[in-house]
Amino acid sequence: MAVCVPLNQLTPSLFSNSQCKFSTHHGYGYWASPSYSFSYKNRKQIRPIRASVDTPPFPLFQPYKVDESISDGFEPADPDFYKIGYVRNVRAYGVEFKEGPDGFGVFASKDVEPRRRARLIMEIPLELMLTIRQKLPWMFFPDVVPIGHPIFDIINSTDPETDWDLRLACLLLYAFDRDDNFWQLYGDFLPSADECTSLLLATEEDLMELQDQNLASTMRKQQQRALEFWQKNWHSGVPLKIKRLARDPERFIWAVSIAQSRCINMQVRIGALVQDSNMLIPYADMLNHSFQPNCFFHWRFKDRMLEVMINAGQRVRKGEEMTVNYMNGQMNNMLMQRYGFSSPVNPWDVIQFSGNSRIHLDSFLSVFNLSGLPGEYYHNSQLSSDGDSFVDGAVIAAARTLPTWSDGDVPAVPSMERKAVKELQEECRQMLAQFPTTSKQDQKKLDSMQEPRRTLEAAIKYRLHRKLFVEKVIKALDIYQDRILF
Repeated sequence: MAVCVPLNQLTPSLFSNSQCKFSTHHGYGYWASPSYSFSYKNRKQIRPIRASVDTPPFPLFQPYKVDESISDGFEPADPDFYKIGYVRNVRAYGVEFKEGPDGFGVFASKDVEPRRRARLIMEIPLELMLTIRQKLPWMFFPDVVPIGHPIFDIINSTDPETDWDLRLACLLLYAFDRDDNFWQLYGDFLPSADECTSLLLATEEDLMELQDQNLASTMRKQQQRALEFWQKNWHSGVPLKIKRLARDPERFIWAVSIAQSRCINMQVRIGALVQDSNMLIPYADMLNHSFQPNCFFHWRFKDRMLEVMINAGQRVRKGEEMTVNYMNGQMNNMLMQRYGFSSPVNPWDVIQFSGNSRIHLDSFLSVFNLSGLPGEYYHNSQLSSDGDSFVDGAVIAAARTLPTWSDGDVPAVPSMERKAVKELQEECRQMLAQFPTTSKQDQKKLDSMQEPRRTLEAAIKYRLHRKLFVEKVIKALDIYQDRILF
């Protein structure tokens, strides 16, 4: 098992009096930026959709039984930074933390055969997390903010309905300033402002490169909101113990971007209290996103641990990345707004068609061997004789977004379907023509840039992914005609 080196005999407590104030606590202000690229995506646990898989993956948060012999066949992971001790330390089994295609991530260190039960690979104790209740009265557990500290006045001034990220950012900055706090150590593994892809840190030039005026306008408002909050609470008259937490607005906006992109929202039970919490959970935030995740999160209330579990029935090969689904049922613009990344195969992306043309839904689904209800579409490759590799999240998204009709067993009329397909393809081409650049030009620009700003690179990828999705729909309609109509 991993070595535990107590650095601080922390006594957890629960703070629930929203009228109290916090006492003075001194520490240092800024934390050194890491020297390498880190995965910048948040870890929010949502029920995964089923896309391009033979068997639908194990859903999150359903009852399960954990193997009692959690280390059976697994050696505990033990990288140097993982030895950071506290009252209790993190334990991980059969995984390793290293650089991957999407930045720093968690990878299997050995093959994992499918099992009927979910398999535990990581345990993270509550003492290492930063948590705040989503609703009044604010509750922190563990209570890292001493009674009387003015940071609580700032947290208490936020809007309970909308400002969860501002509250969590304040809590994170305070943890950096507290002597011997775990997050002073873990801060080395958070991305610096230059390494974040969050659009909160984007320049006006970066926002223009999105080629999406609605998203650019939303991010300008988000940036202004964070700036105004900093100006209100970090004015020249604030005490030094507040001022040193964020001496400039860039520091605070960076903290908000970390809060947004790494927050895990969970319902946790602590004793008899059940509460919805916004949580920053170390090591769990290293798992990157996938629309076909092989892991999920579970709260073990008996000893206040977050468990990272491999889905029941999931086969994982050595070197394969362990992933979770950050946000289910959301388009790329929402992923971009919250996490700073997008995907050309997002099964929930949408094309807004304005014409009256429609194709036969049942026929389209049968062509690509799609099964399930609209909210649970997945590719049943067992029915595909040629092992169709064309079907991915983009085709599943097309099945949801294309204008369709279905009248029981009424068959599609080839001539009418052909006409509808042509009209839909033409509307797609008109959408592509409205962009100032093509997908090939976007890809060429990405390839030609040397060490671009992360936000600029994310912006160009976003507009590229939008175009690739539309192009994929055009090609899917071509295949539909070839396989059904002729």
